[in-house]
Amino acid sequence: MTNENRQSGKNAYGKRNSKKRYLTYRKAANRKSLQPQKAKESVRIAFLGGMNEIGKNMTLYEYGGDMFIVDCGLAFPDSDLPGVDLVIPDFTYVENNADKIKGIIVTHGHEDHIGGLAYLLKRVNIPIYATKLTIGLIKGKLEEHNLLKSAKLVEIKPRDNITLGNFNIELIHVNHSIPDAVGLAIRCPAGVIIQTGDFKIDTTPVDGDMIDLPRFAEYGKKGVLALLSDSTNAERPGYTMSEKSVGESFEMLFRKAKGKRIVVATFASNIHRVQQIIDVAKSRGRKVAVIGRSLENLVSVGSELGYLNVPEGVLIDINLIRNYPDDKLVIITTGSQGEPMSALTKMAFGEHRKVNLTPNDYVIISATPIPGNEKMVGNVVNELMKRGVDVIYERMYDVHVSGHACQEELKLMMGLVKPKYFLPVHGEQKHLQRHASLAVAMGINEKNIYIGNIGDRIELSDDGIKFINTVTAGAVYVDGIGVGDVGSIVLNDRKHLSKDGIIIVVATIDSASGNVVSGPDIVSRGFVYVKENEALMNSARDLACRVIDESYDSKYHDWNSVKTKLRDELSKMMYDKTKRSPMILPILMEI
Repeated sequence: MTNENRQSGKNAYGKRNSKKRYLTYRKAANRKSLQPQKAKESVRIAFLGGMNEIGKNMTLYEYGGDMFIVDCGLAFPDSDLPGVDLVIPDFTYVENNADKIKGIIVTHGHEDHIGGLAYLLKRVNIPIYATKLTIGLIKGKLEEHNLLKSAKLVEIKPRDNITLGNFNIELIHVNHSIPDAVGLAIRCPAGVIIQTGDFKIDTTPVDGDMIDLPRFAEYGKKGVLALLSDSTNAERPGYTMSEKSVGESFEMLFRKAKGKRIVVATFASNIHRVQQIIDVAKSRGRKVAVIGRSLENLVSVGSELGYLNVPEGVLIDINLIRNYPDDKLVIITTGSQGEPMSALTKMAFGEHRKVNLTPNDYVIISATPIPGNEKMVGNVVNELMKRGVDVIYERMYDVHVSGHACQEELKLMMGLVKPKYFLPVHGEQKHLQRHASLAVAMGINEKNIYIGNIGDRIELSDDGIKFINTVTAGAVYVDGIGVGDVGSIVLNDRKHLSKDGIIIVVATIDSASGNVVSGPDIVSRGFVYVKENEALMNSARDLACRVIDESYDSKYHDWNSVKTKLRDELSKMMYDKTKRSPMILPILMEI
């Protein structure tokens, strides 16, 4: 080895001494390990609605003491909720963190995304960010509740960026069954989260504005921490048909209905569908009348904001339909889901004050029944047919297409976004599970997929996805003007009454002697027809009299024990004789 190489620390081959280099690297590594490691950043998500259910969508994001909400919707009650008008999310967690919440971003104007806003703003006044049409529909909701003047509404548009504390959110245009729908790119120090909102990929949309797939792809190239994606149609293979195909079907059906009056029932929020009906009606020389408060509001707001083009002279008041022959009329109505109080249902049963259907009517139900509504829709169709009406419904023709992505579109979204973690949202358990299996097929590790429940609060970071705890969340029932005052006890009573009826026992007792002065009278509602069951009622009266005599103590006046004994004895007797369990309500008065 030369002196030159020895002095320079190189070996005989002119290369630096590997042992010396190793020692240098090891010392540097030891110094680095002694330095404090920076904690991994994480973002937290709380699911307040829209999981394991259709509707009531609401998601809360939190990072570094800042929070914001995506959507605040409602759900409509099913047959298990007698008397309930609406179902909204439980806002307890939002109220408890009101000082941290910077705003609400609404993805689009459907009821399952905006319907709960008025009820939330009555508790916490938070700024609302939404696109033009969505703001217009929200204003109508808030005006009904006298909240419009106090609400802070901020109009935004696709590609806009909103800063809410530690979050910066970009809106990305998507196709849906209502204009101005957006997905969200949520940026914070933990990474980028994409929430699609309700979407489909329509290459020929009615408004000509295709989903902004390039923007989703740009985020995919840069790196996306997590994707929260609409699961509504995760069970359906292929692609969702374009809304334009419905317009072509309307053209054909309107020609087929020659000489008849046409009635079209559709979702009140589907402004594209309404536009196509108006366009075809105009081309066929027909006037258009609209029935249904929500539909009338949509036409008013859509026309005012420029989302609905109604040629002059085409739209007429429903009160003027008698002035036109049947072959010159189209009526657009609500009731495509067979709702009991809807206009179409009233028409079918001959109860509508302004429209009387005859065999010269041609009814098109431009919607597919929501799961659970099939029987109601079927009842309406049957009643319409009894009246001799021609009815086009469900899949007889292409008179309805979904606003939600099918499997191939869902996979395309995953392929573009390339998320590290995947969270299926907006659907029942079967939809979420099916969507998760699509993600696995797309190469996403099962460990990186999380199927949540309402109330779940999770944490996301590069290190992983994990469940933290459960927050207060669930369903609050709206009944008339009452919000939250109908709970499980009230609902159980309603179910009990609807199933077995009620028996009321009324008696007046002398407080001094304990003798029955008046009664006991037995009143029955929804249990048996009294006139045909006098013997049963007399037996009940005798039993009540005996129980009162045996149980009443004039000294201690223990009303509760007397009432409890009455309920128990009468319930046993009624079940023994009728195998029914009516609600027993004792009313005892003391004089």
